[in-house]
Amino acid sequence: MYREWNDICSECSTGCARECFISDSAVYGCDALYSLREDVKLFGPTKKYENSFDKYNINGRVFGAQGVSEDTEIANLFSVRTECSLGKDKKIKCSAPFILPAIAKYNWRDYYAGAAMFGIPVVIGESAVRADGGAEYKDEKLLKCSILDEMINEYRKYQWGYGDIILQVNGDDIHVGTAEYALKNCDITAIEIKFGQAAKGIQHFLTVESLEKAQRIKKQGYIVMPDPFDEDIIEQHRKGIVKFMQYGRLPMFTEESLKVLIQKYKELGAEHIFFKMAGYSKEDIERIIKIAVDNKIDFITFDGAGGGTGHSPNAMMNEWGYPTVMLEQMICGIAKKYDKQDLPQMAIAGGIYSEDLVFKALALGEQKIEFVGIGRSAMAAAIKGKEYYDRMLESDKEENKELIVEKPDSRYREAEYLKSRYGNDISYGAVGVYSYLDRLNTGLKMFMLLNRKFRLDLLGKEDLIEL
Repeated sequence: MYREWNDICSECSTGCARECFISDSAVYGCDALYSLREDVKLFGPTKKYENSFDKYNINGRVFGAQGVSEDTEIANLFSVRTECSLGKDKKIKCSAPFILPAIAKYNWRDYYAGAAMFGIPVVIGESAVRADGGAEYKDEKLLKCSILDEMINEYRKYQWGYGDIILQVNGDDIHVGTAEYALKNCDITAIEIKFGQAAKGIQHFLTVESLEKAQRIKKQGYIVMPDPFDEDIIEQHRKGIVKFMQYGRLPMFTEESLKVLIQKYKELGAEHIFFKMAGYSKEDIERIIKIAVDNKIDFITFDGAGGGTGHSPNAMMNEWGYPTVMLEQMICGIAKKYDKQDLPQMAIAGGIYSEDLVFKALALGEQKIEFVGIGRSAMAAAIKGKEYYDRMLESDKEENKELIVEKPDSRYREAEYLKSRYGNDISYGAVGVYSYLDRLNTGLKMFMLLNRKFRLDLLGKEDLIEL
């Protein structure tokens, strides 16, 4: 039976085999604040918000056409334009108003490759360098990291003039110089500075099992508590009394420190600077937007409650921050204080996973919100696209061997098209991401067509019916 993550049963009995948040806590203690097995699972909230996109329906019209000629032979689905661009001084062309937010775990190869195939931006997640066991540091600064090249190259080999790959940096990345290393040594020119995301307003913590690993992490420049080099602590750890914890840095930004950081990245070759922000207090959101305007930031992604993430406390995924609709309304109100040309371009994220939600988010954004962030669902498409193909092959080996030789691609609508572009060197997880994004984009176009609006810059609140 499905239950909310933090439900307590009306009767709790001995012999119950069900795992619940209490049983997990009884065994794992504070580790159970986070969802277990976060290395192989995607997690999202279960809470439903009254102020959500469900309170809107999509409007429609039967007369005229905006953005194309009022000609029945011309005004059709193929005339709806969702291509767009982002950036101030140098534009990044995008095939659709989507951005795939920061992820650096799970099936990142297909997540990045699928975004490149479709022609939209994707973000490498915070602390990606931590996934490289061979990364080298000196004086708490990153010296060598091969995984960044792997991630960037996975995107670049499928890029076709649209989209870009962006590197996100958090407090730890800033401390160890991840962006500086990447700008000097990798094929990357876009950096995203992270202030927070919907389900994670704090920095994470992780249990570090061994003394050797705790000492290595601390020497690299990361925070480990208690001190793994303290002799008394070492002795207590050997007796099983002490466990080591690695904590993410909570950055202490100011307008001046951000100005210096942004300028440093630009001097090192950054052509685009992005911000990642969440539903913090209104004062903080206003401050971030002003900092972005003052420093000519290209783009901000605002992440509302209702989205999911790979490593957040369960209670935060359900109980923290402004829901996406409320956050978007707040941003639009603040943005009205500025001239359009001074504002960075902005995206809204947080539980947006279908074409109707994409349309509603863009229409509600009143041209202040021009993009939507699609994260957990795009990663799910990467995972499921690959898993379905693997299961299909396993089944076909037993039941119909000649089908494998013949055309397994016929089951994937976009596989043959993508192979005509890239050859056989494609993953079906990436095909899954591409196909999912194509469905969203086509569905968005259908709603635009029903509103007789053939360009993105024509969408507005008048295209929604408030229920």
